[in-house]
Amino acid sequence: MAAARGWRRRALRLLTAGGGVLLTRFPFWHCFSGLLLCAERADGRRKPDIPVPYLYVDMGVAVLCASFMSFGVKRRWFALGAALQLAVATYAAHLSGHGHYGDWLKVRMYSRTIAIIGGFLILASGAGELYRQKPRSRSLQSTGQVFLGIYLICQAYTLQHSQEDRLAYLDHLLGGEVALQLLFLLYGLLALAFLSGCCVRAAAQALAVLLPLASLLVDGNLGYWHRHRRVEFWSQMQLIGQNVGIFGAVVILATDG
Repeated sequence: MAAARGWRRRALRLLTAGGGVLLTRFPFWHCFSGLLLCAERADGRRKPDIPVPYLYVDMGVAVLCASFMSFGVKRRWFALGAALQLAVATYAAHLSGHGHYGDWLKVRMYSRTIAIIGGFLILASGAGELYRQKPRSRSLQSTGQVFLGIYLICQAYTLQHSQEDRLAYLDHLLGGEVALQLLFLLYGLLALAFLSGCCVRAAAQALAVLLPLASLLVDGNLGYWHRHRRVEFWSQMQLIGQNVGIFGAVVILATDG
């Protein structure tokens, strides 16, 4: 019995550490894919969402925060910095008006950004630390959970009101419209759990199973999004990277919630 408990504890620590790795390394991928998106747009003579001088500053701050988080130096403070950087960058991109996106694509992009910010707030609360030296901040963790709940509400909304997302899911759901409505209810229940703070760990465990499948089958369908829906290739790759970062945050909550 003691050996089984020890094995379970080691497995949970390994999963928690893995979730932290995915979340703290996310800014590196976000900057890399962002640069390639700029190159993709340069071929079509389109401007990046953020004007170039500020874009480099934004990426520099993101890489700095990711580096310190990855090495575990002042992890909580730099997780807060990463959340603030992502929020400011998203707001600046929205104000610039250079990105011309449909409403359905805006929901996909902004909801994932909100979830990533929530993930960084969860990390800043002290969750996911293998050797915690200071008490966890419950207020930061609760705020991060609310952000994840907002993301799940947006996911449920797209299943009802976005024809593009509905078709992407229906291509892979065996039950057709009935299965889609069941998935809508599941997203709604998970959102309620994160927003209320009730059964968060169980909800995170369920989402940790659901999210990789959705990322692989739906967001990973590059032919559908890039060729048929005209989503820029590296923009879609950014969305997939955000899903990986969200998965890391969810794993932290599922194992150290």
